[in-house]
Amino acid sequence: MDTKIEANMEGEMVTTKLAADLTTDLTTKTVGIVGLGLIGGSLGIDLRHRGVKVLGVSRSSSTCDQALKKGAVDQAGENLSLLQAAEVIFICTPIAAITPTVRALIPYLTPETVLTDVGSVKEQILQEVLPLWSRFVGGHPMAGTASQGILAAQAGLFTKAPYVLTVVDSTPVDAVELVANLVRSLGVNLYFASPQEHDRAVSLISHLPVMISASLIDTCARESHSSILSLAQNLASSGFRDTSRVGGGNPELGLMMAQYNQEAVLDSLAQYQQSLEKVINLIKTDNWQALQQFLETTQASRPNFLIP
Repeated sequence: MDTKIEANMEGEMVTTKLAADLTTDLTTKTVGIVGLGLIGGSLGIDLRHRGVKVLGVSRSSSTCDQALKKGAVDQAGENLSLLQAAEVIFICTPIAAITPTVRALIPYLTPETVLTDVGSVKEQILQEVLPLWSRFVGGHPMAGTASQGILAAQAGLFTKAPYVLTVVDSTPVDAVELVANLVRSLGVNLYFASPQEHDRAVSLISHLPVMISASLIDTCARESHSSILSLAQNLASSGFRDTSRVGGGNPELGLMMAQYNQEAVLDSLAQYQQSLEKVINLIKTDNWQALQQFLETTQASRPNFLIP
């Protein structure tokens, strides 16, 4: 069931209309995808499995060839003009490239074309894009793997994954309906939020962990005693692997998270710093009872963030 985060009349109107339009025939739809990496390629694979015609654009001819071989697209090319027939275009580029991509697409769009993206930051993107194209629906699938690129694209990547659409007062209802019906067909858990709510929430559960994880790796790598460093590297196992995974990912993604969601990331880091200082103080003062209570509280809280 779709979950409505916005509590205003606009959100209620959108949600009611979406719930009434579950029978849309997707086999009549033509979708464009700009950026045929893990997310764009996986979107293409799943949409094609549901009968949607998919047109894909990549800067790399070899990526286009691989996307065709993997069945991620019906047609692929390096020129955005290929997408003229698309009713909806998913922009699956890095955050910094979303607005330039919209500008480059405009000559090939009809007045009814709907644009959407998959970026992990929404407020700044919407501020930049909406003056250029009003039929833009901000989107963010919370899905991925440690691998990147078209070769990592896979069927079912979005099944049961959270997918957020960011709706503002000016968002055309029919544009939201169209995007929502497409992504709902992927088996996602669909949510609606304002751009500000989205960016604050994502800073806590996605962007902050990247910075913490990267800082953990940095702390370990800066161990000054070579024998200790070597031993730590040899002993590192599943715990370190789990906690360091996101910090060891694509540096460009981490940089853009911080750059485009700066205020929310700084707020989250400040909250984390307060919590860390609390732990330091508990250990420094031998307050083991309070530390145990702290760890018991976090143990009990964790499942609330891992809802199946």
